[in-house]
Amino acid sequence: MAAVKNEGVSVTENFEIFSHLRYEHLVAGTTAGLTSTVTLHPLDVIKIRFAAHDGRHQYTPKYSGIANAFVTIAREEGLRGLYKGVVPNCWGAGASWGLYFLFYNSSRTIWAQRSKEELGPLENSLAAALSGALTLVITNPLWVVKTRLCLQHNDQSRRYSGMVDALTKIYHNEGVKGYYRGFVPGLFGVSHGAVQFVVYEEMKTTYGTYYNLPQNSQLGTVQYLTFAAISKIIAAGVTYPYQVVRTRLQNQYYTYKGSLDCIRQTWAFEGWRGFYKGLGSNLIRVTPATMITFVTYEKVSHFLMKRSKNFEA
Repeated sequence: MAAVKNEGVSVTENFEIFSHLRYEHLVAGTTAGLTSTVTLHPLDVIKIRFAAHDGRHQYTPKYSGIANAFVTIAREEGLRGLYKGVVPNCWGAGASWGLYFLFYNSSRTIWAQRSKEELGPLENSLAAALSGALTLVITNPLWVVKTRLCLQHNDQSRRYSGMVDALTKIYHNEGVKGYYRGFVPGLFGVSHGAVQFVVYEEMKTTYGTYYNLPQNSQLGTVQYLTFAAISKIIAAGVTYPYQVVRTRLQNQYYTYKGSLDCIRQTWAFEGWRGFYKGLGSNLIRVTPATMITFVTYEKVSHFLMKRSKNFEA
């Protein structure tokens, strides 16, 4: 029976697209994101506070270094201070990594089947960019909430009692627009994922070719750890400034007119160094976080894929 056409795309083709959305990637990505987030959230709090401090306002505390920040927060705010914003961070990281891996692998599979060729760096980067944009549209409200909760450093500055309270108050005071503060620089952050995944995939491909391994074969833990660390360091070094801009736009204690105004003020008062505040704590956090995330994802996804194949057989 002929497929019904809809603006040049058949209904059959639409269902084929959805058939590539494999739950294994969603579950594996979500598990990976949650594991790394719970383990390393304190470093995320420190990174956000470093990035938000512009040297002019006193609403965000200033620390002399990563160790000083850790000790100061623990002494003044207790263990809970190091885990402020952990709930929306877990929701955001779990959803982001789950959706990202879901969209990324689905788009690569569709692209590979239609082109009937092995994907190169360009195709991988486009798949990563598309996946990042779709994921950001869904999860940006959670990142706004996480940032604001992480920046609450004492009782006087406390505005939100938790994730639900923050979501409610942001909508009441700022509308839907409040949920998408920092969205524009976040879109620039799509380039971060593109760089990271291209480097990661190319290293996996090169390694597999060198050792004559079958395509999509499972590698060892050491290989995944190494490839994840290198790809994250390269991506972070290239794209970090957007994270500073996004954090400052999401800060509830002072405002900018927009991304360009934030960039202009940061450059005028802090120079190029202002765009790299918190990079050290960020690398200390994201490098092991990425290693945990990618190893967990690879292991869980391969396990689930193998389980699905055995079940279907």
